[in-house]
Amino acid sequence: MAKQKIRFVCSECSHHSPKWLGNCPSCGAWNSFEEEVETKEVEHRARLQSVKMDSKDKAVKLNDISLTSESRWDTGIGEFDRALGGGMVQGSYILLGGDPGIGKSTLMLQMAGKKEKAKILYVSGEESPTQIKSRAQRLSVKADELYISTETEVEQIINLATKIKPDCLIIDSIQTVYRSDVNSLPGSITQIRETAVLLQQYAKKELVSTILIGHVTKEGGIAGPRLLEHMVDTVLYFEGDSQYRYRFLRAVKNRFGRTGEVGVFEMKADGLSEVKNPSALFLADRNTNISGSAVTAVLEGSRSVLLEIQGLVSKANYGQPQRTANGFDHKRLAMMLAILEKRAGYPFGGTDVFLNVAGGLKTTDRGVDLAVLVALVSALLNKTIRQDCIFIGEVGLGGELRTVEQALLKIEEAERMGFRTAFVPNSIEKGQIGQMQIVRCSDISDVLNKLFS
Repeated sequence: MAKQKIRFVCSECSHHSPKWLGNCPSCGAWNSFEEEVETKEVEHRARLQSVKMDSKDKAVKLNDISLTSESRWDTGIGEFDRALGGGMVQGSYILLGGDPGIGKSTLMLQMAGKKEKAKILYVSGEESPTQIKSRAQRLSVKADELYISTETEVEQIINLATKIKPDCLIIDSIQTVYRSDVNSLPGSITQIRETAVLLQQYAKKELVSTILIGHVTKEGGIAGPRLLEHMVDTVLYFEGDSQYRYRFLRAVKNRFGRTGEVGVFEMKADGLSEVKNPSALFLADRNTNISGSAVTAVLEGSRSVLLEIQGLVSKANYGQPQRTANGFDHKRLAMMLAILEKRAGYPFGGTDVFLNVAGGLKTTDRGVDLAVLVALVSALLNKTIRQDCIFIGEVGLGGELRTVEQALLKIEEAERMGFRTAFVPNSIEKGQIGQMQIVRCSDISDVLNKLFS
């Protein structure tokens, strides 16, 4: 029997090497090479030949393609539809990733239960039909056209789907599916790549919306080759802090909608519940009588959400002062502290600084910079901030305030939630928006003087 040839493949860019390398010469990634059994080129050609489409399906004129109302369908879960960009497109290929136990399978089962008239095939390689039935009863899922299968061989899955002809195919998870003619274990780079290609061709040819559930690595990325994320139409990440009951479904790639859209859910005993008003949720437990609390607005996709920024400053009694941030980039926190010391004259060198975005949401919106600085100064001086104030603006290294994206949309959301004063950069139009008084400021010193002088 011929000896199998081993090669190493970069999980980020699929670069091949005959030996293991610490650093990929193609993409520069570190520790990304994984071992796989090299497959003969003859076998590759045979596989490609077996999945070729008919010649009539190869090309079609753009003017001959029609968009009907059925090209995008409602999943029955509004926050899921929001993350998808307004519903699920017929024939779309979707990848859903998230930490273990975050609620990926629960979300898919609830979605299947909402679409009572749609035919859905749920393929699970991790649970038995009895376990799925038990969860369905707990979630009160009743669907006459929901089919359950525990098949893990991709050819058999496609054959089964061809017979059932579902409207939606759910694979839980792609790491458990394998191809019998590939000499590697399920979950390996080769198996994930090969099975994903076949499922993609099935989804596009038969116009079946297909959702792949993917495991994540300890670094937070989806396990397997990075090629997988390039192949799919939409990449969704289900996020959430284990200390909170809230879950966030974020679209990091979407060919049919806006990237960055976020659906918000609350995990309850009977499953995931939609959160229609995230701003009210994140501000529900706000204490307006303590220092170090400031409210800002962030843009999550097309929706503006209000967040509470909490700061705590205390004397550092031991060694190096601590700098801790939850939901905010700790390197940017260090930069904010440097700006306060250099441009505004507030000393933080001998203090421990803690910053928290209440509610567990992680944000990279630069418009929260001003609220962060105000919260930290409020905590340092131990002075409270008026509860009807909101702070929106990016802060530059010179301490100047810079405009942010969709500032007026954020101000309108703050007014709807009962806020009456908005501190914003000079570039925002002066005056009043509805009942909201706009206070324009040139730099961080200007803001702090108006607040604490």
